[in-house]
Amino acid sequence: MSMKSNVVILGATGSIGLSTLDVIQRNQARYSIFALAAGSNVESMQKLCVTHQPKYAVMHCEAAAKQLKEALKHTHIEVLSGTQAMCDLAAHSDVDTVMSAIVGAAGLLPTLAAVEAGKKVLLANKESLVMSGQLFMDKVAKYGATLLPIDSEHNAIYQCLPHTLQQNTDLGLDSQGVNKILLTGSGGPFLTRDLKTLPHVTVKEAVAHPNWSMGQKISVDSATMMNKGLEFIEAKWLFNCAVDDIEVVIHPQSMIHSMVQYKDGSVIAQMGQPDMRTPIAYGLAYPDRINAGVAPLDFSTIANFTFSKPDFTRYPNLALAIEACRSGQAATTTINAANEMSVAAFLANKIGFCDIYRINSEVLAKSTLNSLNSVQAIMEQDAQARAIARQCISELN
Repeated sequence: MSMKSNVVILGATGSIGLSTLDVIQRNQARYSIFALAAGSNVESMQKLCVTHQPKYAVMHCEAAAKQLKEALKHTHIEVLSGTQAMCDLAAHSDVDTVMSAIVGAAGLLPTLAAVEAGKKVLLANKESLVMSGQLFMDKVAKYGATLLPIDSEHNAIYQCLPHTLQQNTDLGLDSQGVNKILLTGSGGPFLTRDLKTLPHVTVKEAVAHPNWSMGQKISVDSATMMNKGLEFIEAKWLFNCAVDDIEVVIHPQSMIHSMVQYKDGSVIAQMGQPDMRTPIAYGLAYPDRINAGVAPLDFSTIANFTFSKPDFTRYPNLALAIEACRSGQAATTTINAANEMSVAAFLANKIGFCDIYRINSEVLAKSTLNSLNSVQAIMEQDAQARAIARQCISELN
């Protein structure tokens, strides 16, 4: 390639952001870091800026931006703050690709800005689709953006789909011979734990994922399998399918990242190490393949692959998310907001592990589910759910 692709990384200090930087560093002839954006981790951001020399650095927190500006005062890097600055850089005319890896609802507006500017958007922020599904996908189509899923499961499904569906999901799964999407999940750290002991789960136990190295929030979501519920919702929108077209399969080894089942009985699976650099590299270079720094599987060392159906008694949050998906956009926006609040409360030791489901369920039951036809309506639904969740959490203390 004669021209480097300019990349913005939203969520640069998180695990996806760091993995993206690792892949880019291995392929410096192809990619250049235009901007890095993060929340409030000044120390990590300073190190990343010194190493990767972006043109811009953005902190969500204004106080953090001031600290970073002082730390980088002898460099050429321009430091900005706030959501609007992230939106502006994601939509910048010099930018080709935007990695959307900010955790939670905070990633929605900058991601939409990138979509509306017609960028190549690498979507690792599942909440964007959970919150705004139809509106988000309509904007992708309207503005001609390229959307590539980075979550390992959705990236796997994308790789296993016919090229015609990769290019145009409006064709429908059925028309291209696809029978079902099989969404795999490890089951998290409590797959075999005695159900009676789940109320006593500690934060340390909940964030100790057996296969993946992830941030605290997503690790708790994996323990409750709400993460798989959010991925279920995301898959519905990404692949333009019905709830009944998706099936969750427990696969503890996390080597098969997801599968697509065809009408003729064939099942195509995407396999690899549990390393996010593989889907990131796939998204960055699509339709090419580049070095991700990930070793291929050595099948002589793999003992076995096992599969089972999810136990909804063990994972009630997964069942709740699937039902919210059936209900519609307002329900999925609500469940996402409630879960962000309840997981934060659990991580702060304000509630117990099983209270996460209790709060999520209660918030959904108490919420007024409105018609969501604009970003403003989505944010209002999100705010309503958070207010109810806050009240539910306070009642448990």
